[in-house]
Amino acid sequence: MPERVLVVGGGAREHAICWRLVRDPEAPAVLALPGNPGIAELAQLLPGDAGSPDAILALAAGHRADLTVIGPEVPLGLGVVDRFAAAGRPVVGPTRAAARLETSKAFAKQFMTRHRVPTARYRVCDTPEDATRAIDEFGAPVVIKADGLAAGKGVVVALERETALAAVNGAMIARQFGDAGLSVVVEEFLEGTEASFFVLTDGTRALTLTSAQDHKRAYDGDQGPNTGGMGAFAPTPRITPELEVRILKEIVEPVLAGMRAEGAPYRGFLYVGLMLTGTGPRVIEFNVRLGDPEAQVVLPLLDEPLLPLLHAAATGHLEQRHARTSSQPHVGVVVASGGYPGTFERGRLITGLDTFTDDDPVVFHAGTRRDGDRLVTDGGRVLSVVGRGRDFPSAIAHAYSGVRRIHFEGMHYRRDIGRTAMLSL
Repeated sequence: MPERVLVVGGGAREHAICWRLVRDPEAPAVLALPGNPGIAELAQLLPGDAGSPDAILALAAGHRADLTVIGPEVPLGLGVVDRFAAAGRPVVGPTRAAARLETSKAFAKQFMTRHRVPTARYRVCDTPEDATRAIDEFGAPVVIKADGLAAGKGVVVALERETALAAVNGAMIARQFGDAGLSVVVEEFLEGTEASFFVLTDGTRALTLTSAQDHKRAYDGDQGPNTGGMGAFAPTPRITPELEVRILKEIVEPVLAGMRAEGAPYRGFLYVGLMLTGTGPRVIEFNVRLGDPEAQVVLPLLDEPLLPLLHAAATGHLEQRHARTSSQPHVGVVVASGGYPGTFERGRLITGLDTFTDDDPVVFHAGTRRDGDRLVTDGGRVLSVVGRGRDFPSAIAHAYSGVRRIHFEGMHYRRDIGRTAMLSL
């Protein structure tokens, strides 16, 4: 079993991975690149460029990491796993070719068409004129997606034609997402409930983790602009055991088989973003790593050691089964800087974290940094506060009891995270 694990990334997702690893019975020594102040309490932080495959490989080799876990999508899209494979070093994550499930919306849609994975009707558009024709073909409401990576902000659900045209203009002409918006995918609007489903796979077998639901909009009641995520809960009551079997059979298994058939076996975490429609589950998107803020509620639910699962996924020896998980639902609330996802200020003093104990809600760091002996804000999403309980009302209360003890100027958070879970019961 690996004795030294390198975790790449510096957000709350990576903090959750490190937090879970050090709680294993045979906890490895954990290294983090670049990490954050919360991770620093659990792991040795390594300086370097977490977006550079060459830098990541050099650090893994130089620090004798037996296993590397890639948290964010950018290095995966740049081929970091290919570099590790060529060097014979175990790593958790998909190759550059397999990572196209996330790095190119057009590839993902065309792949699903080839392998009969249920998804919304779509058109891949390379010019604003093509996109306008597709918008008129589908009619409003309609969904506009930048083809490439856009930090979770490249999707617009347009209720009117004018909003859809503005989204096309922003992506393709104003280039607000850079090269990610050179092409767009125009999709039909699906009615239903959004949910997420998570597996860990070795390319052939899939270990089911759990399901979750996140909250994308900035304000209560799902109002305001889309964000990277303002909170999440797991598992979602919307995905029953019967529906889980269907998702595995109709989506996960065809994706893994399709990737093998196309010469790009998929290994690592697979996040399946779903719309639960009246005719069954349909894929909205794939992420080729754990989601954020979903990881912060999914990993604490795991009720068995994480390290053996990661090692098995990296080396091709994973079991096809459902992971053991806690019976207690988990709810995570993101504490953000005022103004997020727009303009916000950094360097605000954070207080209250010294009041937490092991029995309190768990706090995962996202956008924080040390300024001398002070902890200050350093991002849009600053912290994730995760509560648990015997049921969703108690888990929600547990999470918000922690949120209320944290303070910094301009602090913003939604006050309805998890409410939809209770509506589903």
